[in-house]
Amino acid sequence: MGAVVPEQGRLGAVVPGRAVPEAAGEAGSCSPGAAAGADGAARLAAGQPGAAAGPGAARPRALQPGACAEGRGAGPPAFGFLFDVDGVLVRGSQPVPAARRAFQRLADSGGRLRVPVVFLTNAGNCLRSAKARELSQALGLQVSPEQVILSHSPLQLFSQFHERYMLVAGQGPMEENAYNLGFKHVVTIEALRKAYPLLDMVDLSRRPKQLFPNSSQKNLAGVILFGEPVRWETSLQLITDVLLSNGNPGAELQEVPYPHLPILACNMDLLWMAEAKMPRFGHGTFLLCLESIYKKVTGRELKYEALIGKPSPVTYHYAQYLIQQQAEKQGWKAPIQRLYAVGDNPMSDIYGANLYNNYLKSARHSQAQAGLKRSPQAASAQAEVSLGLRNDCNNSVESCESILVCTGVYRHGENRETERRTEAQTGETVFHGHRDFCCDPSLLEASHIVQDVDDAVQLAFKKENWS
Repeated sequence: MGAVVPEQGRLGAVVPGRAVPEAAGEAGSCSPGAAAGADGAARLAAGQPGAAAGPGAARPRALQPGACAEGRGAGPPAFGFLFDVDGVLVRGSQPVPAARRAFQRLADSGGRLRVPVVFLTNAGNCLRSAKARELSQALGLQVSPEQVILSHSPLQLFSQFHERYMLVAGQGPMEENAYNLGFKHVVTIEALRKAYPLLDMVDLSRRPKQLFPNSSQKNLAGVILFGEPVRWETSLQLITDVLLSNGNPGAELQEVPYPHLPILACNMDLLWMAEAKMPRFGHGTFLLCLESIYKKVTGRELKYEALIGKPSPVTYHYAQYLIQQQAEKQGWKAPIQRLYAVGDNPMSDIYGANLYNNYLKSARHSQAQAGLKRSPQAASAQAEVSLGLRNDCNNSVESCESILVCTGVYRHGENRETERRTEAQTGETVFHGHRDFCCDPSLLEASHIVQDVDDAVQLAFKKENWS
C-alpha cells in the first residue's frame, strides 16, 4: 500500500458512518508532551466546572450531561473553545495561575459550564482518562474524559487498519490505547525486540547473552507512531527494519520495498514546553530523525498514510464534531458558529487553527487551497476521513479564530526576533513545522495575541457580547 500525505483540505482517514466506540480505560498516568488514544465521541458529556479547590475544599463537582447553563442574559452560546493544555493550562505538572480564573469565568455561579469546551492537546503517552484526571487536579474541577482530545484520538476512525497486525511505538499504555481505539492486533517495540534479539545492538548491556529461536511472529502490516519513545535508537532501528523488510524483520534483505508499509503518525510537535526554561524535544523531532535515516538508507522519501494531531485539519474537524455534540446534549438550540482555539505554540496551535479556518471558509467544506503540500500519493483514505466527519458534523461552524498566549512556547516578540537573526545569518527561513506542511507565514500569525488563557476567554466573551 502506498503511503498517503494529507492533501489540502483533506482531513484524515475516516470510514463514513462508522460507529464510534465508547470510552474505555481508567488506569495509567500521563507524561507531558505525549498523546493517548481517544475512545468515544458518541458519549460526549458536557462540562460542569466547580470552583477552584483550596485547602479543605470539597471534591470538585463532576461535569455532568445537562448540567451546563446558558450565558447570563445572552441565550444559548453560538461559540465554543478549543483549549491546548501544555503551556496554556499547565507547565509540566504545574498549573498556569490564569487557568483557574479562566474556568471560573466560564462557569456560572452554580459552577455550571456556560459554553462547550474541548481540551485539544498533542499529549499522548497516557490514557484519555488519565489526562482528564490531571486536568481536574490542575483546574480544580472535574474534567470528563469525553472532553479531552489527544493527538491520536481520530485513530478510532481509521477502521481499515483495525484488523491488521500493527507495530506501535511510543511509551506508556500503548497497547491499551490501541485496543481502546479499535485496533485488534498490536506489537510493541519491546515485544519485537525480544522476538528478534539480534536487531537491537546499540546498548552493549542489552545485547543477548544467549540466543533462542525466533517466536512465531506474524508479518506486520503497518506502523503506528503514538509519540516519542524512551530509547530512540532502539525504536529508530526496529521501525526501519520493519519498513525495509516489508513487515518481516527476521528476513534477509533482498530488495527495498517501495512504497513501504503504511505509517500512521500522531503529534508532529517539534518542541513543547514543560518546567524547563527552554522547550523540550517533541515527537516531531523523532519523526525528523526517522525520515532522515530512511532517506539516507534508501534514497527515498518516507511517506505517511496519515499525520494526525495538531496542526492536522482532521483533529480540528473531530474537535468540532465533539463541540457540536456537547451543545446538542445540553439542549442548546443555537447552532455553534464560531470556534476559539487557544494555544501557546505558533506551529501547532496557531497554524492548525488558521489552516482549519481556511478549510471552513473555502467553499464551505470544499478542498482548502492553502497549508498542506499536495502529494501524488494522497488518496482515498484521506478522502474517506473527510467525508465521514463531514457527514457527522453539521455545517453551522463558520470560523475558527486562533488566540496565542505567552505562557508557554511563545514569548511575545522574542521568538520571531531570534528567528529573524538566524534567517539573516543563514539565508534560510526558520520553520518548525513538519516536512509535509507548507511554510506559509500567514498561517503562523495568530488572530489575537494575549498574555494568558484568562485574557483569551475575556477576549472571546467581548467579541461574542457575552457577559
